[in-house]
Amino acid sequence: MKSRAAFYFFICFISLTFPQNTENNTENSFVDKVIRERIDNYYALDSLLHNNKTNSNTLTEDNYYKLYQRSVKNKYTIGQIYAANSIGRILRRKSNYAESIKYHKEALALAKKLKDIDTQIITLNLLGVAYRRQDDVRNALNYHQSALSLARKIKNKTLEHKKSISISQNSIGNIYLTLHQYDLALEKFEESIYLQKQVQNKRGLAINYQNMGYAQESLMMLDDAIENYNKSLEINNEINSKIGKIICKNSLASAYIKKGNYKKALNTMQLVYPLAKESGNKYYIARTLSHLGWAFLKNEDFTEAEKHLTEAYKISKEFGFKKSEINSSFHLAELYENIDDKPKAYEFYKSAVDLEKNTLDQQNISYVNNLISKHDLQAKINEINNLESQSRIKTLQFSKNKNILIITLITIALLSIALYSIYRQRLLNNDKKILVLEQQALQTQMNPHFIFNALNSIKLYIINNEQKQAVYYLNKFSKLIRNILDVSKVKEVSLRDELSTMELYMSIENIRFSNEIDYKVDINPDLNTDTIKVPPLILQPFIENAIWHGLSSKESDKQIMLTATKNSNKIVEINIIDNGIGRPAADKIKKGKSLKRKSVGIDLTKERLKTFSEDYDTEYSLEYHDLKKEDGSSAGTKVSIKLPLP
Repeated sequence: MKSRAAFYFFICFISLTFPQNTENNTENSFVDKVIRERIDNYYALDSLLHNNKTNSNTLTEDNYYKLYQRSVKNKYTIGQIYAANSIGRILRRKSNYAESIKYHKEALALAKKLKDIDTQIITLNLLGVAYRRQDDVRNALNYHQSALSLARKIKNKTLEHKKSISISQNSIGNIYLTLHQYDLALEKFEESIYLQKQVQNKRGLAINYQNMGYAQESLMMLDDAIENYNKSLEINNEINSKIGKIICKNSLASAYIKKGNYKKALNTMQLVYPLAKESGNKYYIARTLSHLGWAFLKNEDFTEAEKHLTEAYKISKEFGFKKSEINSSFHLAELYENIDDKPKAYEFYKSAVDLEKNTLDQQNISYVNNLISKHDLQAKINEINNLESQSRIKTLQFSKNKNILIITLITIALLSIALYSIYRQRLLNNDKKILVLEQQALQTQMNPHFIFNALNSIKLYIINNEQKQAVYYLNKFSKLIRNILDVSKVKEVSLRDELSTMELYMSIENIRFSNEIDYKVDINPDLNTDTIKVPPLILQPFIENAIWHGLSSKESDKQIMLTATKNSNKIVEINIIDNGIGRPAADKIKKGKSLKRKSVGIDLTKERLKTFSEDYDTEYSLEYHDLKKEDGSSAGTKVSIKLPLP
């Protein structure tokens, strides 16, 4: 009997102790194997742990701490990073976000030290998720966007890289949900679904369908939302994800309530509540309690509603689940309003509104100050999409920037010098042209015929012993010549000086006509001839034409009238009017002469007028008018010159 008792004791001992020791020994030996093999690739290490018979999902928290400690001791950096991220993930599921972030940041620092891009991408996304669970939009966006940026830079993307990109896009979509940017969120989820289908990641697809449903529910597209929630639930059932089932059924219940199907919502929540409690995840427990209490409220079971909503409110407040706290407060306000407890209804409603306002204010500040603006964020994403091709160009441009800058500056300098030289040369050519025109004009103004005839007329007075007349006209002639010499040195003279010179010219020219020409000047009293500038001797060719072609062939009653008036603030009009035979008759006489003399004075004068007008905003004009009597015969010619004023 003693031997049989000893045998049974031995069997019980073996049955009670051996399996547990075997499991622990297996897990510990597996940690030893990982440390010994020192796999230097994060994805390869993750694959090894998932393919091992112990499976990484069943490894305890203690085993990850052992892997972490052994990796630190043996200076196995990839093992330390993997263990730190795994511990961070576990802590996040326990709602211990501060410790979770601490381990992920340690992993990120080590990954940066290794310059391991793949590991950095994974860790950045994990940090983004941890911050997003705390509704810290700014940091969540920073880390997810950094992960997305690094992943976009990789030239030959593997399925793992595409998976990381999809995670980043999904998380950015979730941030848009928090900011109520539902249309933008839907775009991100659709992009993420496209990649998840490529990598055949069922869990990722389930998450994205769930998120799409949430965005559609927020836009009150309830049928579309329910369809996507069911797609997500179907995948979660297939992969047996408890958390996935909890999320989907919570969302379905919310959509059912909004559609008015309160009983279906309550049935759904009563089925999912045990799963949430079993998970031990405070975040999902609070959310489930809130939805369950809401469903009881809509079914008018106020006792159960108060019980579950109060518990949801306490858990949310304790762990800082702001969104769940806001929802629970709103539902409690509705509950107390229904049971006619106005003070409590007001208290919870005010609490919900204040918390929502503060949360949104903080998020909006982050949104503006940290690239959460939809336009800035979209621009950044577009830039990242083209980063692969642009980076090559930028690298080349960076190396050539200095040379390009120097060449550009030299080119601009040379071009400026060339343009200035051309401009200066043009100015010199214009000045030279003006000088030549003025010289030619001055040489032709007082042509040899006039000088010869004037001197002959004066000589005739001397021969006839008319000394007084000879001296009188000789003085006028000398004064005219002196005026001509004086104005040859300037570009402009006053209208008063020009009129004075023309009067001298007419008095000399009139000698040959025995002073038969009646020369009159009519100036508008409002015209200040001292301030108006004209080219020197500009009127002489027109007066000469009036004398020689208009009046010389006329027997008597010879008149020349010179008028000046101001048409506007920018135009002065000078008219030279003669009562001669007119242009048609003068042309006929000219054609009948055997000796044809070509006058260049008028052409030169036009060139001078054109050059003079270049300095003003308004151009000059020159017009000839044939004057007619009542019977249609010629009454003379009118030359109208319009000059610009400054």
